Amino acid sequence: MTPDEHAIKYPEVWRRFNPRQTLLRYTWYLVVVCLAVWSIRNLDIPWFYFLDAHVQAGDLVTRMWPPDWEYVDKLLGPLIETIHIATLGTAVTVLIAFPVSFLAARNTTFNPITWFIGRFILVTSRSVNTVVWGLLFVAIFGPGPMAGIWAITARSIGFMGKLVAEAIEEIDEGVVEAIEATGASRLQVLLYGILPKVLPVIFGTTIYRWDINIRESTVLGFVGAGGIGILLYSSLNQFLWREVALILLSVFGVVVVSEFISAAVRKRIS
Repeated sequence: MTPDEHAIKYPEVWRRFNPRQTLLRYTWYLVVVCLAVWSIRNLDIPWFYFLDAHVQAGDLVTRMWPPDWEYVDKLLGPLIETIHIATLGTAVTVLIAFPVSFLAARNTTFNPITWFIGRFILVTSRSVNTVVWGLLFVAIFGPGPMAGIWAITARSIGFMGKLVAEAIEEIDEGVVEAIEATGASRLQVLLYGILPKVLPVIFGTTIYRWDINIRESTVLGFVGAGGIGILLYSSLNQFLWREVALILLSVFGVVVVSEFISAAVRKRIS
């Protein structure tokens, strides 16, 4: 084999993509960049505001520090209410999302119609933001924590139901068939063949969703659905920045604690 033939058969430089693939990749990069630029241009962003943005940010931090610690007494009640909204909303979610997930799983639903109903409920729940659900339930129940609980529930059903339904669809069918071969009823198959397999997913998803709901419930007060968001909205409107700082610090503390609790529980059930 001549040196030229050897160089052709065994090139010295390894390339992951051939020239055609490389050209196609860079073409896609160019298309994405062009779409991003086109989107930014159509947003009509007032760029001149960015010229002194750092000055305004520094001024805001100066106004917020130090936090108004005397405001703690008024803060504790709404903060505890926020935790209750997230916890009760998560509990109600489990009661509703659990049966819906069985309807939405192909291997446990009754027929295509019930599967469609289950999937429709999950998609509808995930399609609407928590704040929008809060507005709807404030119109139904009036302002207060009840609207917040149902807003959290309505948003969480789609999240938990989808994950549990996917876990149900991925279980080992051999175990289910073995239990069915013993003459077990459909309920017994669910209780002894499917439920033990998906319980870890249910527990883990519940804790994870509770952690998310703690954060989401802090802003429900903006639409009158109870919690600490009401105080935050009021302080922002009155430009009471030291109170705003204290509220933000308290929310951050609750979120950090909930994160540690969530991580500890997930570690024990894993």
